[in-house]
Amino acid sequence: MFLRDSDSDSGTGHRRGRDRQAAVVPAPGGRARFTGQAAPTAAVVGGGIAGLAAATLLAERGVRVTLHEREPSLGGRLAGWPTELADGTDVTMSRGFHAFFRQYYNLRGLLRRVDPGLDSLTRLPDYPLRHSSGLHDSFARVPRTPPLSALGFVALSPTFGLRDLARMNPRAALPLLDVRVPEVYDRLDGVSAHDFLTRIRFPEAAHHLAFEVFSRSFFADPRELSAAELVLMFHIYFLGSSEGLLFDVPDEPFPSALWDPLHRYLEGHGVDVRTRTPVRRVRPLPDGGLDVTTDDRTTRYDALVLALDSGGLRRVVGASPELGDAEWRARIERLRTAPPFLVSRLWLDRPVAYDRPGFLGTSGYGPLDNVSVLERWEGEAARWARRTKGSVVELHAYAVAPDADRGAVQTEALRQLHRIYPETQSARIVDERHEWRADCPMFPVGGYRDRPGVRSPDPAVMVAGDMVRTGLPVALMERAATSGFLAANALLERWGVRGQTLWTVPRAGRSAAMRRLAALGAD
Repeated sequence: MFLRDSDSDSGTGHRRGRDRQAAVVPAPGGRARFTGQAAPTAAVVGGGIAGLAAATLLAERGVRVTLHEREPSLGGRLAGWPTELADGTDVTMSRGFHAFFRQYYNLRGLLRRVDPGLDSLTRLPDYPLRHSSGLHDSFARVPRTPPLSALGFVALSPTFGLRDLARMNPRAALPLLDVRVPEVYDRLDGVSAHDFLTRIRFPEAAHHLAFEVFSRSFFADPRELSAAELVLMFHIYFLGSSEGLLFDVPDEPFPSALWDPLHRYLEGHGVDVRTRTPVRRVRPLPDGGLDVTTDDRTTRYDALVLALDSGGLRRVVGASPELGDAEWRARIERLRTAPPFLVSRLWLDRPVAYDRPGFLGTSGYGPLDNVSVLERWEGEAARWARRTKGSVVELHAYAVAPDADRGAVQTEALRQLHRIYPETQSARIVDERHEWRADCPMFPVGGYRDRPGVRSPDPAVMVAGDMVRTGLPVALMERAATSGFLAANALLERWGVRGQTLWTVPRAGRSAAMRRLAALGAD
């Protein structure tokens, strides 16, 4: 059963899923919306998930929105673009696989604007993991509701048994039972994810589970990642939520499934969508407005949402010396970007084995972190595979050393694919694309205090993105969507207009017993 957010303009707003303990984040009150030319103007800088969420809600409430995106298309790190293969086929390339977990209430609420039933998403039956030692893990049969999820995983996993559970340091592990924001950062931001797992004596054979499912999701080496982020992820996906670790994926490439429909939706609400239009600088004005400068013009707005990645935010703030205050600007300047990552997509002339999963997390295979067989779920890839009797395979390598030989990494990732799926060794590569990027946020040990919140020192300027502090238990794509809605809510509250109700996973341990146990670890 789903609960509908009754205050959504579109009638297709935010819903929680199966978790009856999911927490509501009430919307600011006020009048329903602006009407006519008296509506304020707002610039949203960045057309990724955070910017799309902010622009959508502001436009639905009658704000006159201009959305600036430097790339040719919307979607940010989930954008896609056309390319022609050597065989003449027009296909879509992207920055790779993304999992749409059931806990992503606010992201799914954004997508429901154009797809009320989320029919563009299809469920993958498992989240399998494979280690080079031969060990496998699976979440297909693990119960979804804590604590049964943890007990079920221990009972079913070959990497984490009852004997391993008995060896753990229970007192050190107690923070996992009652995760709250920002308290988890107060306690654990000064510890690395690696050191935290060592401290709780997490089983060595299961380290790949934590690193692949959680730590590597941040494109970071676990020795540099804040333990607070790791523990928050455990809460969101495993110990705090009953939505489970299974997920959905779009059944067509990102543009056609998600962003093109949302682009049309925004324009239908009067949004001026300007792609290929990077914002260069911002200047606050004496009347409380802001001048926003692009390559070809300077335009005045009443409000601004900076929905950029860490590097883009640093660049715009660095070029805007009057924006914010000295302390805020210095913290923005200290934001770090995660190491580079690789997405290799291969169009093969013969199929991989029929029983290969759509997605496989890997560990111990050199640089290779996961493998996707796209025709298992994506329509475009499936049509190409049927026509050619081939396969479309995608490889990811995260947290690659900045000085690594990129050609060597690509070659080694392919070699590891041949180890994992031996039938690919005899396949001819019809065509290939390799995307190297380095624009994901880094969450280093001790870095939480430098991350911006949604509100800036200027009441007309908000910040959104997956690096932003929200005060809520959200991460990755869901943090981006949530922060975008929170930025819009903050502006709407300032103008006396009703905002959007949001949802999150439970904001504390699921039971009084878990909370009491966790308190023992804090003593």
